[in-house]
Amino acid sequence: MLRIATAAAACLLLTAAALPENAPLPQTRPGAPAAIVAPAPVPRPEAPKSSKPTEPDAPKSLPAAPDETSDQPAEMQGPPRPPLTIASETDADHQACETELQALGATFKDIPRIDDGNGCGIDKPILLSEALPGIKVKPEGKMRCATALALAHWMKESVIPAAGTALKDAGRITTINQASTYICRLRNNATTGKISEHARGNAIDVASFTFEKGTSVAVEPRREDSTLTGAFQRTVSAAGCLYFATVLDPESDAAHEHHFHLDVISRNGGFRYCH
Repeated sequence: MLRIATAAAACLLLTAAALPENAPLPQTRPGAPAAIVAPAPVPRPEAPKSSKPTEPDAPKSLPAAPDETSDQPAEMQGPPRPPLTIASETDADHQACETELQALGATFKDIPRIDDGNGCGIDKPILLSEALPGIKVKPEGKMRCATALALAHWMKESVIPAAGTALKDAGRITTINQASTYICRLRNNATTGKISEHARGNAIDVASFTFEKGTSVAVEPRREDSTLTGAFQRTVSAAGCLYFATVLDPESDAAHEHHFHLDVISRNGGFRYCH
């Protein structure tokens, strides 16, 4: 009986004993593959609520262009451009130019101020009919005195001597046939871009020269022209940069394939563009 009572008491003690909270993990048998334990799932953050459904893979919207309407003011890229105005000329400068032009023998007259808006116009325009004595400008051209003066010097000091050497059998030059002087337009007659120097009276387009004996030398592509006529054109084109700030000839681009564009635009540092 004593043994039975002792055994019963031991069973009660074993039953009442608390099991440990962290039971030992089973040991892996040597040589057996390790057990793969799946990582605990990470809770996915709740998507923010939106009043508008977005289309999947929709491209991100670009910032509005400066000229588009927006609830937010557009970022300024710089001060607004002032409207184009006509460059003014002092009476003293204009008179000095006309005095020099008269001394060269040019024929011209003063005409009323031109103002066609949008920056087109000439403060003190002249109408040039002869660049030098006996050398007509056809048709007569409206321009600034400075443009006419550059044309007269170019003709006297470069074009006439070159023609006398290369084309002496044709006689003297009698006419400068011009394709454009003053006209209110953009460069190259484009619909957008910068205003042309023609619109400021700074430019003349020379299409051909007529000679005393009836010969006419047209301005055209002559880079490969090995004749004296080709040499004459290339010579006077190169010399033009001594008198004009811009010289564009038929080799520059398609827009000038049949004339010289000559202008007296004022650039910083006296920079000149000749092509």
